[in-house]
Amino acid sequence: MFGFYRLAAAVPVIRVADVEFNLSQMLECYREACVKQAAAVVFPELSVTGYSCGDLFFQERLLERAESAAAGFAKATAGQGTVAIFGFPLKFGEGIYNVAAVAQNGMIRGLVPKSLLPNYREFYEKRHFRSGAKVAGELVRIDRRPVPFGSDLWFDGGRGFRFAVELCEDLWGVRPPSSGLALAGARAIFNLSAGTELASKAAYRRDLVKQQSARCLAAYVLASAGVHESTSDVVFGGHALIADNGRLAAENRRFDRGNSVIYADVDFGRLGAARCSESSFNDNEPLDRVYRRVELEEAAGSPDLEFAYNPPRPFVPEGAADRRERCLEIFDIQCAGLAKRIEHTHAKTMVIGISGGLDSTLALLVAAECCKLLGRPASDIAAFTMPGFGTTGRTYNNAVKLCKLLGVTLREVDIRPACLRHFEDIGHDPAVLDTAYENVQARERTQILMDVANKSGGMVVGTGDLSEIALGWSTYNGDHMSMYAVNCSIPKTLIRFLIETTAERAEPELAAVLRDVIDTPVSPELLPAAEDGTINQKTEDLIGPYELHDFFLYHFIKYGAEPEKIRFLAEAAFEGSYPAELIDRTLATFLRRFFQQQFKRNCIPDGPKVGTISLSPRGDWRMPADASFAAWR
Repeated sequence: MFGFYRLAAAVPVIRVADVEFNLSQMLECYREACVKQAAAVVFPELSVTGYSCGDLFFQERLLERAESAAAGFAKATAGQGTVAIFGFPLKFGEGIYNVAAVAQNGMIRGLVPKSLLPNYREFYEKRHFRSGAKVAGELVRIDRRPVPFGSDLWFDGGRGFRFAVELCEDLWGVRPPSSGLALAGARAIFNLSAGTELASKAAYRRDLVKQQSARCLAAYVLASAGVHESTSDVVFGGHALIADNGRLAAENRRFDRGNSVIYADVDFGRLGAARCSESSFNDNEPLDRVYRRVELEEAAGSPDLEFAYNPPRPFVPEGAADRRERCLEIFDIQCAGLAKRIEHTHAKTMVIGISGGLDSTLALLVAAECCKLLGRPASDIAAFTMPGFGTTGRTYNNAVKLCKLLGVTLREVDIRPACLRHFEDIGHDPAVLDTAYENVQARERTQILMDVANKSGGMVVGTGDLSEIALGWSTYNGDHMSMYAVNCSIPKTLIRFLIETTAERAEPELAAVLRDVIDTPVSPELLPAAEDGTINQKTEDLIGPYELHDFFLYHFIKYGAEPEKIRFLAEAAFEGSYPAELIDRTLATFLRRFFQQQFKRNCIPDGPKVGTISLSPRGDWRMPADASFAAWR
């Protein structure tokens, strides 16, 4: 379903060396994963026998029963699409290998041996097992069927569902096998583990899983042996983790005494897109070995997004603490960028147009902090409020209060007389409230700011944000232009939180003004106000909610998602908030405007990049202004 696959990690109850009991518990977990329509479920290392059998691994009876149980588990997968990945000890040649079996629809499809064998402190695996690092191109007979055997295997379930397997210590090595397997094409790595629990070890294990998933641009699914392993000298915690390209997608509660299964719906299409455009993934050294592709039956996609990460505000961290930390960091980046530009140009003033809206408020806050960084007085900021035909008392008063509380130099220029004169010059009837009526005001304001900057040896600080740049929601050579644009890579949905973070640290009077700015409807205020003096021209009534536009922008730019997938994700993320018809209409507006307004982006001013998405024509986004959007309609 649009590239999503449900991945699972199971930690069953086991009895050390009791193969029949272990098989029954594993099958119970497997059946649950099948009911949940998981594409694949991974079990802990040596789950058929238990990891802590010690010298019992040398017993022929245990080895024979383990192999028989492995074949039995594989047969139990008949008629099911869910892949089972589980561990058992395999005798091959004159040695014993710690292997992972990949089973689907009644058969073992491949056997992957563990490459790195820990032999330090509490671990002594080399006593029992041989390393499979150099095993490649082999076949093993299981239940009279030849099965590919080697550390050179990866598995292909069709439509981008490609995965590989490594075992426990493999992940902890200097060069984990998963790195090469990811380069070979695996988009998910399943790890069968038996890590002991020590104080703080779980946090390190979690970081390893997250980091390796990020480094490989892959999903990483780990299931570790549980508390029913032998406790002679160590305790096992049954840690299960699923990471998705650096993000922790699911984690169980350790030390659980019953069977447990965790799930995550992972977008394999997104992983593939990220490998194409988000990193130097494809510039790595050529693979130092040949990998074998094992073709599986086509895996079923996720039935829904029950276990997916699909936030309605992808630019905004969900947790309050994370959000605050992110906002403070972004604010620092903005201030550092502006400070460098002011130093380099020796600008005497920072000239800003203040409307009482979100964007200009954030830009003014950045400029005020920049003055502190440079040891300059706030009065070096020349803030202009320029009332026009649509300016309301609410925005005007907030602009004035804000400037006074921050101690900047405030000037007011009523643009209406100049605009009326300009209407006369170009032969425009001011009663006709068309695009010319609106844009005359925007360009008059920009002209004032630019000329004042020239007069005072200053620099115009731009206020436009990423959402407006994406939609072309600005007047060409009006608010579209400045000398340095501090908000250019910040979406509208995030700006509110940036201002709120400042409000949390501000004096009560300033905080009150900032919060009223946050609550004010977004508007260019270029059309006359309503009869009661309130804002009549509300942007989101015209083009759709910015929440939706930012959601579309994120998935379209970052992962190249097609419109049908974006629509599907939006309907899931905004269920109960916006009707499908509004989502569909707003998406059509986004796509049309994004393509048609590229010409504005091709000449935007410099500004700091603060996140992974930017539309600067000098860096992140290069697109011909005349590209057709027919294929995206």
